[in-house]
Amino acid sequence: MKREELTEKILDIKREKGWSWKQITDEIGGMSEVLVIGALLGQMKLVKPLAEKAAALFGLSESEKRMLNEVPYRGTGTPMPPTDPLIYRFYEMVMVNGPAWKALIEEEFGDGIMSAIDFNIAFEREPNPKGDRVRITMSGKFLPYKYYGNEQGIPDYGFKEE
Repeated sequence: MKREELTEKILDIKREKGWSWKQITDEIGGMSEVLVIGALLGQMKLVKPLAEKAAALFGLSESEKRMLNEVPYRGTGTPMPPTDPLIYRFYEMVMVNGPAWKALIEEEFGDGIMSAIDFNIAFEREPNPKGDRVRITMSGKFLPYKYYGNEQGIPDYGFKEE
């Protein structure tokens, strides 16, 4: 079985049982709902205890359970630019606002990046009389560039200079 086939099997079971993602992530627990759903969709891995819970919930075989615990080849399945309208909006936000986000992060922290690995994200519904809004909170560790081959007196890392 390929990983894409396991994802389709999981989605078929979810539809058949009428489960919501909230029900599934509450049952599996253990980490962020985004990470659990990402693993079930083939983009993340579940640690062994959570793969065990997911396998029991979905009635998966031993090899399918092990597949949930494997490090996936991330980023597959989404064309660039994305064609799904919701995913495209995230792409559009980065394309339009990315240079400003970069400038603001570098001004505050220095020469580096925001981690997408040491990273948290949360979604909330924000009631609004004109139509509810999606509130997204992201928090990623700042990772400064290392300045290798630097001479004495030259910083080792790209932290903001005072």
